[in-house]
Amino acid sequence: MQNQSLIWFRQDLRTLDNTALWYATRENPTIGLIILSPEQWKQHDDAPIKIDFYLRQVNDLKQKLHSLNIPLHIEIIPLWKDIPRFISTFCQKHYIENVHANIDLGWNELKRDARVQKALNHIHKDLVLYHDRTLFPVGSIRNHSNHPYQVFSAFKKKCIEQLVISIPQPFPSPKKQHENHLKQTFNLQVPTLKQLNIATHLIKNQQQWDVGENLGFNQLNQFIEHDVSNYHLERDLPNNNHTSLLSPYLNCGILSIRQCINALFKTTDGYFQIQNEGQQTWLNELIWREFYQHILFDFPRLSKHEPFKLNTQKITWRHSPEDFEAWKFGQTGIPIVDAGMRQMLKTGWMHNRVRMIVAMFLSKNLLIDWRLGEQWFMQNLIDGDLAANNGGWQWCASTGTDAVPYFRIFNPISQSQKFDPKGSYIRQWVPELANLDDQFIHEPYAKNSNLELAYPKPIVDLKQSRQRALDTFKGI
Repeated sequence: MQNQSLIWFRQDLRTLDNTALWYATRENPTIGLIILSPEQWKQHDDAPIKIDFYLRQVNDLKQKLHSLNIPLHIEIIPLWKDIPRFISTFCQKHYIENVHANIDLGWNELKRDARVQKALNHIHKDLVLYHDRTLFPVGSIRNHSNHPYQVFSAFKKKCIEQLVISIPQPFPSPKKQHENHLKQTFNLQVPTLKQLNIATHLIKNQQQWDVGENLGFNQLNQFIEHDVSNYHLERDLPNNNHTSLLSPYLNCGILSIRQCINALFKTTDGYFQIQNEGQQTWLNELIWREFYQHILFDFPRLSKHEPFKLNTQKITWRHSPEDFEAWKFGQTGIPIVDAGMRQMLKTGWMHNRVRMIVAMFLSKNLLIDWRLGEQWFMQNLIDGDLAANNGGWQWCASTGTDAVPYFRIFNPISQSQKFDPKGSYIRQWVPELANLDDQFIHEPYAKNSNLELAYPKPIVDLKQSRQRALDTFKGI
């Protein structure tokens, strides 16, 4: 039988602009592989809504691959430790020459791939890894001392220098294969959440997040054509739908980062040319994503629940299960915080400005360990990405690279008044306050502590808790 290539899909569930898929299909007739690891996902706190989104996209990918005559084998292996043996056996059974995959950047993912590499080497085969999740290969953006950048502004400057020289281009679509190897027997069935023993009652509003490469690509183009020019003006307003809403599609690889950067510069024929402030602002967001991916790779301790700033390990966080529960379920008595937390529980997503507000409230005003908040976000977000989630939480908690100085603490009331001035976002997610006027909805008990509402009073005094956080951080 003719030798074949194996493309192992992970966080790259697309046929368009997929580095590993393109190289695999150039080498030999190709088989696709997806490994579902429900017990590992639970250990990594992946949200059920995120897993559901992933499984639905697997079905779309299966159809796309079928149109290319690339069979897709779907295997359930609960824990990653058992993957090397399976892949080794699979390769021998199907005359696989090499396994192709795009690099996953987390510490556990890298260890998994190293073990697969070792198992394949024993049978004289190779795991060939490609840089696909980032614009630039991890480890390639270095300062003059050949060390990784630890400050975003310097990292951004270096990235823009590279983009000016050349914007990374998408890979061509793979060619349709001959049908002669489709007669082999593969498991094509995509299991349900119930079959994977994952709680289905936590899946709400999944219809808000349709899947499909075409849908993701169209949504990207719609954003570029209609919203990006005003992005700098409207991205911080949580009641407006003027953010890209592309994070779930980027996270599981329905879209590639190269597709995003090329869409951003398509009106300048692919040359780096900033035409308006909105374009620059969204580019900054793409580079922030890039920065956190590189940081995760260069500093493995971030995958091990350690802070970037090691001296912040000295902080004594408050142990307050009651306050943490109130925060988790949107019962803090701070309307903008509660609106954000309820939005996440209802939809699996939260507006980015509000993510910063609720994260800083937990880590500063409540002085509760940021890692608990990071975990809760991962357990509920459809776009939960280790690098971005960790980076954002450590920024807010003043423990990470480029972190907000510890003495800068968002006042959630001021943030609410500035970015949701009419209280429209609060009214949507905290209906108990819907009848309050614009002036009082941000702080309903401020001037009338005897007010009777079906809504809790604030669980913390913002002024006093701010000072407590200042004193705690100053102490280290």
